[in-house]
Amino acid sequence: MAPSSDWWAKGGHKGTPVVVKMDNPEWSMVELEGPSEDDFLIGNNPTDTRAKARGKNAKQLTWVLLLKAHRAAGCLTSVASTLASIGPAIRHRVASGRTDTESASSFENKTVKTRFYNCIKVFLWLSLLLLGFEIAAYYKGWHFRASNLQLQYIFTAPFGVRDFFDWLYSNWVLIRVGFLAPPLQFLANVCIVLFLIQSLDRLILCLCCFWIRVKKIKPIPKEDAVADLETGENGFFPMVLVQIPMCNEREVYQHSIAAVCKLDWPKSKILIQVLDDSDDPITQLLIEEEVHKWQQVGANIVYRHRIIRDGYKAGNLKSAMSCSYVKDYEFVAIFDADFQPTHDFLKRTIPHFKDNEDVGLVQARWSFVNKDENLLTRLQNINLSFHFEVEQQVNGVLINFFGFNGTAGVWRIKALEDSGGWLERTTVEDMDIAVRAHLQGWKFVFLNDVECQCELPESYEAYRKQQHRWHSGPMQLFRLCLPDIIHAKISFWKKFNMIFLFFLLRKLILPFYSFTLFCIILPMTMFIPEAELPAWVVCYVPALMSFLNILPAPKSFPFIVPYLLFENTMSVTKFNAMISGLFQLGNAYEWVVTKKLGRSSEGDLVSLIEKDPKHQLRGPEPDLDEIKAEILQEQKARKKKHNRIYTKELALAFLLLTASARSLLSAQGIHFYFLLFQGISFLLVGLDLIGEQVM
Repeated sequence: MAPSSDWWAKGGHKGTPVVVKMDNPEWSMVELEGPSEDDFLIGNNPTDTRAKARGKNAKQLTWVLLLKAHRAAGCLTSVASTLASIGPAIRHRVASGRTDTESASSFENKTVKTRFYNCIKVFLWLSLLLLGFEIAAYYKGWHFRASNLQLQYIFTAPFGVRDFFDWLYSNWVLIRVGFLAPPLQFLANVCIVLFLIQSLDRLILCLCCFWIRVKKIKPIPKEDAVADLETGENGFFPMVLVQIPMCNEREVYQHSIAAVCKLDWPKSKILIQVLDDSDDPITQLLIEEEVHKWQQVGANIVYRHRIIRDGYKAGNLKSAMSCSYVKDYEFVAIFDADFQPTHDFLKRTIPHFKDNEDVGLVQARWSFVNKDENLLTRLQNINLSFHFEVEQQVNGVLINFFGFNGTAGVWRIKALEDSGGWLERTTVEDMDIAVRAHLQGWKFVFLNDVECQCELPESYEAYRKQQHRWHSGPMQLFRLCLPDIIHAKISFWKKFNMIFLFFLLRKLILPFYSFTLFCIILPMTMFIPEAELPAWVVCYVPALMSFLNILPAPKSFPFIVPYLLFENTMSVTKFNAMISGLFQLGNAYEWVVTKKLGRSSEGDLVSLIEKDPKHQLRGPEPDLDEIKAEILQEQKARKKKHNRIYTKELALAFLLLTASARSLLSAQGIHFYFLLFQGISFLLVGLDLIGEQVM
């Protein structure tokens, strides 16, 4: 056995000394030797073997611990540097004095914004007044909680014993108990019931998604359709129209046009429409030139530009569908300007239509090229991953209906025509056409395994505008579609699903209770402790729901707490948008294009073209003077860009922090921590310290 042991020791050991360098200047360089050959020698003496093994393990453990310590020190250093940079950022933000009320964009009516902001300010000033009152009462011994209020002291103590403050505070307690606490507790109970119903809905969706994954259920196209597409002989190659609607999206148009022109489909069976609504002349010329370049290399692509931008995206699509040649096409695929479909996108979606004449839509899921760019994009990735993985997939498998996402989908043109085509009555034309198609009996297919890359908004301002449109539009649509849903010739279950689950529960109730319960009722219960919110409402159920939301994106698990806090913070914008759309307040019908930065890397585009040299662009040489002028113009525009201060979020931040101070007086542990961290979350968002930073 000894020779074999020697052979193992000499031949098996490939280790080399390891040098670990501490990059931080405050650390000295440490050299650690890797395991030597003696560490691998196994002698005949078991005692020596165990001793050497212990020595080897000790060396390895020391090595690992030092590496772990260095990594932890690096994390602490980065956290410290981040915290140190927040101070100058706050000072710069406050000194600049730019608030959301000065924004050039008018996606919210100023009157509506002012009223909503004034309501929040009333709660803030009232909470500050009550906090001072409670602090004075605390130092005079009135530190009672709802569970042990000694009301007999109020009734039995003679007036002479009590001073004026005691008399004032005792009457305040009586007013709280008799008049303020009952309606506040009733409203809290209503919100708790809504919260539990919505949480139950989310739990059922997650269980259904788990069942789908365990059973490996997914839409499967006809075998002959897939086989024919792969062989290319006598295959299922219907006429497909591809549309790319865009508006002033100079940063991303090249990526989307290049990706769509690379779709693997017979050229005689495909036509690409670039639908440009840009009002910037330079952007128009650039997009038209890009289309001309692809035409030169054989792509079947046309450029369309509208002079009058009626109806925004819906009007753009409606205008494109009115072309005479559209009647020759059976399907239409739609991609927004920042979407990059893979070359086999049509091969993986079109086969689901074959021999399924009742299928009107095939929707693919989104993936994001910049999901790790900053904290804001990471939190958006959690939300949208749950939307596609759970909501869309479950609804597609169980009831063949879900909201069209407006892009990365293929429609049967007959389904669009039967449903009335694109209408300009809301800002969610995609959801509108999906609802009307479902009422006409068309079925939808969601493909969770077919992804289309796109870009997430990286600034809070862009994300806020996007969320305002996404939550205002459904309420506009609900008002318009409710009579049609009630009178539609569909089953009672489908009507219940569309009215209660699709619209009310997931579009109206969610932002209502999230804002009302956690941003208004919870801080008010700190000053009116006779109305209580249980700890499981404040902490345990929200934590469970956040855990369920993060399951489709397990790599984002470290961000579960920021996700919970940020979702409550965004409830202000969502609630405001929901009210605006439901009651047609302000500019609820205004469309604001979500600004993108063109994060779709040029390396991806280069590799895409290099795979097929025949598709390399051979257009005219670019004008250097024009490019320089364009770069200067972009630099000037970037200099004008800045972060803002959001007044509603800041007001709510101080309201929650004030309530947390009151909670500290009454020693309500879990409520204090929730209010404290939620207040800090509102503070960071109000100062626009989340997302892209422009200093």
